[in-house]
Amino acid sequence: MPATAIYESMKVKLHNIVPELELAYKAEIAEQINQLKVQRNAIILGHNYMEPALFNSVPDFTGDSLELSRKAAATDKDIIVFCGVRFMAETAKILNPKKTVLLPAKVAGCSLAASITAADVRQLKQQFPGVPVVTYINTYADVKAECDICCTSGNAAQVVESFGTDTIIFLPDEYLARNVAQETGKHIIFPSHQPTGKFSNDLDYQMIGWHGRCEVHDRFTVSDIENIRTHFPDTVILAHPECSPEVVNASDFAGSTSAMIKFIETTDKPRYLLLTECAMGDNIAAANPQKEMLRLCSVRCPHMNEITLEDTLQSLQLTQYVIEIPEDIRVRAARSVQRMLEI
Repeated sequence: MPATAIYESMKVKLHNIVPELELAYKAEIAEQINQLKVQRNAIILGHNYMEPALFNSVPDFTGDSLELSRKAAATDKDIIVFCGVRFMAETAKILNPKKTVLLPAKVAGCSLAASITAADVRQLKQQFPGVPVVTYINTYADVKAECDICCTSGNAAQVVESFGTDTIIFLPDEYLARNVAQETGKHIIFPSHQPTGKFSNDLDYQMIGWHGRCEVHDRFTVSDIENIRTHFPDTVILAHPECSPEVVNASDFAGSTSAMIKFIETTDKPRYLLLTECAMGDNIAAANPQKEMLRLCSVRCPHMNEITLEDTLQSLQLTQYVIEIPEDIRVRAARSVQRMLEI
């Protein structure tokens, strides 16, 4: 598709979101990317948190981490370009060891993934021997390798309940763990700041969590919701499960990014507000022009924001920022990811 056609397509969707001059410039870069991905037999995956010009121009597939993991597992392309953060690109490599996986940024980290290490998991397994370990997909490969199964925000409760056990270790998101514990009726403890050593057998717990948080979702508060309800009482408020349980309980709907998109697409309400990364609000607004989205979000993930069209082009041109995972770690991590995909 030539740059003029890409520009016209983006203009229809993004004229109220991205300045026209910027759209013209971005369309030229998108044309080069789309040509190059055909030449190099590449697929581009775009997470829902990508900035609108990128999200609406070059990805072959868009979605949340679970959907994109499935697309990565099924692709026959030689190169996977993951427009997301590092743990997502690592997951694509875990599922496609013989393919070249590119991350269009040198770092593109994640506060949740950085909150826990493989050594932390091993210590927890020593403290709670025999207890199954569930890890949120927002973790690095070496952490996944130490766990029994991965989950996403959309299937976390289902994964926890699939074990049919009295006790589960759930890592590393504190708020998601609390929300899942509430949903599944489990009492949760957080031993990560406790002295090393096994816990007493008479302690009341069914879930063991960790004190990791998403730096974006941690910023939303119940006061934010109360202010919105005061000024815009007919607004439907949607929260991501990485928000605190108090925020989730005060919202009208809580779910993964894909679940929020489906909710908005299938309901007819006066206006909506998303308590999640704000680029996603722009992307939903572009896809649903007939629905009013409150533009009160100023919380942009600094790690997602590292991924740009310019860097995506350069990544393909130079085969830049190749994801590599030691094979022993990849094999063990693959078991955790595959178990999640099977569920």
